[in-house]
Amino acid sequence: MATTLRLQIRPSIDGVAIKEIHDALDEAEATPDCRILVLEGGGDGVFCTGLNLESAAGEDASDGGAAFFGLLKRLTTTPRAVVARVDGRVAGGGVGLAAASDFVYASERSTFSLPEALWGLLPCCVLPFLIRRTGFQKAYTMTFSTQPVDAVEAERFHLVDAVADDPKALVNRLAYRLTKMDESIIGDMKGYFRQMWILSDEVEATAVKEFSRLMSTPEVRRRLTDYATHKRFPWER
Repeated sequence: MATTLRLQIRPSIDGVAIKEIHDALDEAEATPDCRILVLEGGGDGVFCTGLNLESAAGEDASDGGAAFFGLLKRLTTTPRAVVARVDGRVAGGGVGLAAASDFVYASERSTFSLPEALWGLLPCCVLPFLIRRTGFQKAYTMTFSTQPVDAVEAERFHLVDAVADDPKALVNRLAYRLTKMDESIIGDMKGYFRQMWILSDEVEATAVKEFSRLMSTPEVRRRLTDYATHKRFPWER
């Protein structure tokens, strides 16, 4: 049986969270018999709620966007299978982590949402990976409505691969099959599929530039600072 590495990710995304996932990928890639990296939440009903709003209030927007896009791109190119084990709420950038994973196994209580527009933002770095997984229309309506979708609906439009409260058997079955493959073929497969899709350098540059532009607008900065200082959401005026 292939080795499976597990990482409990932080509930929100900041520079530390991104580094921890990169470190786990480094470890997985440096372990010859490792075939799978499992990303899972902390067991408190949250997988990942996206951007850490408090830290974002004081960060350089372009640096944050480039770092997050780079992480998502690495998930789609690493020569290891990446499994998102989702049990609970997923929002914003957390949807990006799921969409960039090779397999998503979610419990029935899980929900997925893109609330960025409520802040005057867009899920710029998430959307190229979400569109790749679900198609244009569902990514568009999730962005436009900001409303959460449950795991069963997410499975219907392929954001989730299987709904299972205990995905251990699914991960074990996957690990067994991957031991039959040469280590290099996973990276080759991901690289080939990448050439079949639109995740080009131009798409990356567009996503990071738009995220930076929106994050730098005075109104968005005010909303983030207001939340960091008073824990007040934009609609609580």
